[in-house]
Amino acid sequence: MNTFQKNESKETLFSPVSIEEVPRRPPSPPKKPSTKICGSNYPLSIAFIVVNEFCERFSYYGMKAVLTLYFLYFLHWNEDTSTSIYHAFSSLCYFTPILGAAIADSWLGKFKTIIYLSLVYVLGHVIKSLGALPILGGQVVHTVLSLVGLSLIALGTGGIKPCVAAFGGDQFEETHAEERSRYFSVFYLAINAGSLISTFITPMLRGDVQCFGEDCYALAFGVPGLLMVIALVVFAMGSKMYNKPPPEGNIVAQVLKCIWFALSNRFKNRSGDIPKRQHWLDWAAEKYPKQLIMDVKALTRILFLYIPLPMFWALLDQQGSRWTLQATRMNRNLGFFVLQPDQMQVLNPLLVLIFIPLFDLVIYRLVSKCGIQFSSLRKMAVGMILACLAFAVAAAVEIKINEMAPAQPGSQEVFLQVLNLADDEMKVTMLGNENNSLLIESIKSFQKTPHYSKLYLKTKSQDFHFHLKYHNLSVYTEHSVQEQNWYSLFIRKDGNSISSMMVKDTESKTTNGMTAVRFVNTLHKDVNISLSTDISLSVGEDYGVSAYRIVQRGEYPAVHCRTEDENFSLNLGLLEFGAAYLFVITNSTNQGLQAWKIEDIPANKMSIAWQLPQYALVTAAEVMFSVTGLEFSYSQAPSSMKSVLQAAWLLTVAVGNIIVLVVAQFSGLVQWAEFILFSCLLLVVCLLFSIMGYNYVPVKTEDMQDPADKQIPHIQGNMINLETKKTKL
Repeated sequence: MNTFQKNESKETLFSPVSIEEVPRRPPSPPKKPSTKICGSNYPLSIAFIVVNEFCERFSYYGMKAVLTLYFLYFLHWNEDTSTSIYHAFSSLCYFTPILGAAIADSWLGKFKTIIYLSLVYVLGHVIKSLGALPILGGQVVHTVLSLVGLSLIALGTGGIKPCVAAFGGDQFEETHAEERSRYFSVFYLAINAGSLISTFITPMLRGDVQCFGEDCYALAFGVPGLLMVIALVVFAMGSKMYNKPPPEGNIVAQVLKCIWFALSNRFKNRSGDIPKRQHWLDWAAEKYPKQLIMDVKALTRILFLYIPLPMFWALLDQQGSRWTLQATRMNRNLGFFVLQPDQMQVLNPLLVLIFIPLFDLVIYRLVSKCGIQFSSLRKMAVGMILACLAFAVAAAVEIKINEMAPAQPGSQEVFLQVLNLADDEMKVTMLGNENNSLLIESIKSFQKTPHYSKLYLKTKSQDFHFHLKYHNLSVYTEHSVQEQNWYSLFIRKDGNSISSMMVKDTESKTTNGMTAVRFVNTLHKDVNISLSTDISLSVGEDYGVSAYRIVQRGEYPAVHCRTEDENFSLNLGLLEFGAAYLFVITNSTNQGLQAWKIEDIPANKMSIAWQLPQYALVTAAEVMFSVTGLEFSYSQAPSSMKSVLQAAWLLTVAVGNIIVLVVAQFSGLVQWAEFILFSCLLLVVCLLFSIMGYNYVPVKTEDMQDPADKQIPHIQGNMINLETKKTKL
């Protein structure tokens, strides 16, 4: 959660850009008396702003919660691409606030900026929801609509981010500073409430509701879009009650111009004949006021400490990408509740609401009583260490998941299992020197080999020869296989003889946390199977084999089936997370129609509860790092630079997401190694930050003013004289 509080609206946001006389701005018209809430000093207009923020945050975090799985399962991108696009979107959401602030401060004002960019926001949600409809076009159409929708959402959410909180502050009179402070507390409570509720609800809309035979991503994106429409309508309803101050100029642009002028001036006047100045920013004195230069000097000291910060955000923001993908490979049944993998993200806002008072009222006070000076920079360093530990724990969990997963066939290898569908035991022998030691035991009727056998190939594809012995029958058969695949060899009685068929199993022996089923039909007629109201399939007669279908985890005691002349039900039992099942439909004279259940892929064994420690550590890191870092920055920078600090803080988040994008796309590491890499990188950055913080000298408030004894010598001539005539000072 971003807990950055806006500077109050009446603080000076920019200074003159010339030492020449600046025309005095005509005085602003006096504020009209505003309607109060129940006789208090709170303007009624802030109720519309708080509700707007709650709905907007619900919209943003709800959409973002299901985004990674949408990329993975709906658009069928791989995990690295899904992670990269997720973090590219997150990065864009933190770059666009600079644009939104510039539009509001220099052109439209906060109110119109919020209205216009909210319309863009809503349009993005509409396009994004359309891109999640399976019936609307193909893969290319879905991809284009998704990327366009996400771009508009990033522009909308980022553009209004720097405006809404400050616009709420504009509604208060100067004499009601205490009420304004409480408003900001309620405002950020609305942010966390919107995030908490949406990250719990939208994964349920995605996973628990089926539409078009699969997870309902259109609904999961549509509901947040509807909340954004409500946010816009509610905000517009209060239009006549708002105090709407006019644009006052953009301090961020002014600071950048001041720095650029100082650098260019210093470069153009680098002659040894010109006296040096105490600070490189003093070279802006020809054009900019001394107070602005002093403020920018204080600002640059803080920005220097911001250099290592992006690496922290690179770790923190992976909760919605890599950690969600990790959750798909875990058992999500907690006994009393079954979690969706993207629902684990709800732990972050929930723990933030718990940890902030816990740290402020308990932990920090206990540390202080122990005589330990826990400065702001030390808290931030400890936060970085906690994030390192969180990713070390995530790596340990990932290693354990991999240990429980079945091995993968390597180059020139295949895995094979044999299933005997005949009415008596069968002896299967492989011919050839390399694999003749396999399958030496007889296989009883309606049994399979205890496990997959690894077969070695001489080339990438090869023909295998099998000897089948059934009673007094001996049959030789041949089947072709390709490397790095899984196969099932079905052996069945064919009249007075026996025959076999080789079936390729899943592409990879993992179903990414989903439950997959397929069927073999031994009947002499086609069977239609209804797994749910939206999922049905048809299996051909005489040992037809269906493709895998993804279903919800749960009990399936009576699955409706029908043939051309009868209806019947099959008991599939409990289908667990991450497992892939094969069901052989048979007609026994004693038991009638039934399904023989075979587990191709074992279910996920590791509980999703093992992610709780890493979420607790990373949330504690966020509380110590983010909240403390902002408090420290505000205490060390002039009040006129607070909006610039906000812009710089948001840019560190954007750069952090770009780091994840680059690593995910180009590292080529297995997942646990990537977690260790991020942990080690942040540990190195933490060491550098600690050294920088150790050498940092805190500034007192009174030291930020321009002392009378530190005047810059008067400069003869203007910038043109310095540049062309080399005038000596």
